Amino acid sequence: MRTFIAAGLDRAPSSPGLTLEEGGARFVVFSRNASAIDVCLFDQTSDCEFARWRLGGRHGDLFHGFIPDVAPAARYGLRAHGPLNHAAGQAFDVSKLLIDPYATRLDRACVYDAALSRHGIDTAAFVPRAIVEAPVSAIALRAPASKPSFIYELNVRAFSMQNLAVPEAKRGTLAGLADPVSFAHLVRLGVSHVELMPIHAWVDERHLAPLGLTNAWGYNTISFMALDPRLAPNGMADLREASLALRAVGIGVLLDVVFNHTGEGDRQGPVLSFRGLDNASYYRHATSEPGALVNDTGCGNTLACDRSPVVQLLMESMRRCVEFGGVEGFRFDLASVLGRSDNGFSPEAPLLTAIAQDPVLKDRVLIAEPWDTGPGGYQLGAFPPCFLEWNDRYRDDVRRFWRGDHGAIGPFATRISGSQDVFGAGHRAPSASVDFIAAHDGFTLRDLVTWTVKRNGANGENNRDGADDNLSWNCGFEGPGDASLEALRDRDIRALVASLFLSRGSPMMTAGDEFGRTQNGNNNAYCQDNGLTWLDWEHADMELADYVGRLARLRRKLPQWRDCYLSADDDAGLNMPRAQWLRTDGLPKQELDWSNGDCVILLCAIGEGVVIERSLIAFNRGWKPCDFTPPLRDGYAWSLSLSSARKSAVDADDEFSGVLDARCVTLLVERPVF
Repeated sequence: MRTFIAAGLDRAPSSPGLTLEEGGARFVVFSRNASAIDVCLFDQTSDCEFARWRLGGRHGDLFHGFIPDVAPAARYGLRAHGPLNHAAGQAFDVSKLLIDPYATRLDRACVYDAALSRHGIDTAAFVPRAIVEAPVSAIALRAPASKPSFIYELNVRAFSMQNLAVPEAKRGTLAGLADPVSFAHLVRLGVSHVELMPIHAWVDERHLAPLGLTNAWGYNTISFMALDPRLAPNGMADLREASLALRAVGIGVLLDVVFNHTGEGDRQGPVLSFRGLDNASYYRHATSEPGALVNDTGCGNTLACDRSPVVQLLMESMRRCVEFGGVEGFRFDLASVLGRSDNGFSPEAPLLTAIAQDPVLKDRVLIAEPWDTGPGGYQLGAFPPCFLEWNDRYRDDVRRFWRGDHGAIGPFATRISGSQDVFGAGHRAPSASVDFIAAHDGFTLRDLVTWTVKRNGANGENNRDGADDNLSWNCGFEGPGDASLEALRDRDIRALVASLFLSRGSPMMTAGDEFGRTQNGNNNAYCQDNGLTWLDWEHADMELADYVGRLARLRRKLPQWRDCYLSADDDAGLNMPRAQWLRTDGLPKQELDWSNGDCVILLCAIGEGVVIERSLIAFNRGWKPCDFTPPLRDGYAWSLSLSSARKSAVDADDEFSGVLDARCVTLLVERPVF
């Protein structure tokens, strides 16, 4: 095929990307090590390549050129010329069609084929084409983004695939999330923010196709600017519509973004974009073995997030999602990579610093998953003050307490009171802790109380994948049981949910856990894009969902649950909640009391003088009820506001009987006696 030369600019372009101009489009592509970059144009109907243009200009690391007659809806891909030298980190192969990292929309999903990993084989048949889009205007931002009070982690495809009340054409897409049936459920729960699992374009891991499996979660991103056509066939317009629809009912949208690695995997992985354009620049390489990729992510490669081309791309990705997609913030998968350089992790790393000072991003909701698999990768509590962080210590300590582990009472008390040991030293509020008991990765909330051993055989890895230690329990029998056993499990689920919403921090639940979803013991269902992970609306326990919604509302009503740590000082001030840990006889706990027993009881007061509001939370993990004598004040009595042992006992306002139910969270509120 004849190659035309696209004339370059006389001046240096400022950044990569495509810009429509009169009579055509200006293309700018980054590569430090390529010798030439071609733009391949494809026919929209026959899907055949009909023209190839070489970018004739180069300023530094930016190749650029003007191509005439390129207009909205045109389809294109890139090819890069350069050396194949694995020892030097160079992986150029002009036979590979490449996705432009700055492409804003793709015409099809990216499907893995072995040809993508083989040198010298043309891959135009397997790679999505980028679609040229006309400029769109930014939408009005909510500034600053609202503070999360209930985060709802949600897989867009799984959420509505089996909801027959959603129109069939919308199921499994962002349009399905924007449907009134969907957001009515979110309003019913009292959700403040939905956290969407990855929606940027992704590719299946290469080992899945022979197993007849596909990626269900999306944590294998191949484009940071374009959304996956399976979820968003209209690109950013679909995210925009979903964000506006949810914002109209008071719910903000957060995106889970995978900026730590790409779907190109290890050295034997596919060549789809970054590897073919500049493998040495985009990825971090090991110094111990020439050509080897650093694998701090466990996914085969690690993005070099301290290098300016990567920082620039990821910043543009986030700004685009905010300005044109209307999102309120981001959750960063394996976020320690974002702060890592050759010298290790730093909260002042280039990308973290850029986010913190960027006028578009600095006031968004920013949530870090504060770990990766690399050296020094566990960084809980170490992120800049503008970040919230997933708190796995909360998850583990709450599970240990309710499982009945010895020595779990003290850590449990620390977690429910805000994890001050983790976040207090940095002068960060309890809301910096994203509290969760179950997430997409691991057992569902119901499976947590049903299985002690994972059941991952369907994943095709002989049950080797997924965590082995889940801190779970089965209430006496492994797997599904009779009605009485399931009633015990329901009771434990309600106690766990009550613990979550009555803790200081930012509570998070995963979609479906509010109505008892199960994955039949599979704790790593990333490759189960089927009924195992799709929410089963037909058999949903909506009584449990209503319980979750009432808890979310109850939490917002309690003045003692302000975003500050508890104090034991009676002179702490009007707005500082004072706390006291009690024994079941109503007296303060002593040091020896923390090493035994089954009850954690917290008395919390706020106010001064005669205007003092007091509440009391009791967590009884024991399998038997126990007597409790709460401290009394003249003219006041304790009323029962919540007993998690009862399915509907929220805001009950009953008189407290003096007994803490077994396996139960009890909330008492002090009322004046008239």
